[in-house]
Amino acid sequence: MSPPYTVNYESPYLIGLTGGIGSGKTTVARLFEQYGARIIDADEISRDLTMTNGAAIPAVLETFGKSYIDDTGGLNRKTMRELFFTHPDARKKLQGILHPMIFSQIQKQASLATSSPYTLIVAPLLFEAKGYRKWVQRTLVVDCPEALQIERTMRRSGLSELEVKQIMAQQMSRSKRLSLGDDRLENQTDRATLVSKVAALHRRYSALSAIRY
Repeated sequence: MSPPYTVNYESPYLIGLTGGIGSGKTTVARLFEQYGARIIDADEISRDLTMTNGAAIPAVLETFGKSYIDDTGGLNRKTMRELFFTHPDARKKLQGILHPMIFSQIQKQASLATSSPYTLIVAPLLFEAKGYRKWVQRTLVVDCPEALQIERTMRRSGLSELEVKQIMAQQMSRSKRLSLGDDRLENQTDRATLVSKVAALHRRYSALSAIRY
């Protein structure tokens, strides 16, 4: 599926991809990758930062204490998630630790030359976190009905419906997210339809990138 690009893009065209929990961001990003896009995933970087001996662990330990570090020396995600439900401000504290580090890593990776026609920055908090919107050239929101978000998240994570709704309540609203995005990709039907939509967007983004050269 990947086109035979040979140009070495030293200043890549940057597209921010976001969406609510369960919207299908990862699935969509993988499809773009198959078409030749370079993918930089904020969640993957976050996991690296909070794994055993991760760069963010000392700050997490200092801010939250030993109860939020697991036996391997990484972030105890279960206890942290439970804290979020009872103390919403804890999420902001963790984001305050992680997001400057995540954004720095994303910028570093994006600065590397690439043979891909454009770079897709997958960031759940694309509109909430500072820096992204002024940095990327375009934004794409992956969207689906909230009922489908809940169903997908419950199926993949084992969380209860109440827990998923609590997570969604702490995220930006669907309507506001859609109002901020340049492009919208509906992900609520069959895979063949989704593949077709991604292919069309890939052609558009490749053309926008090529305009600069």
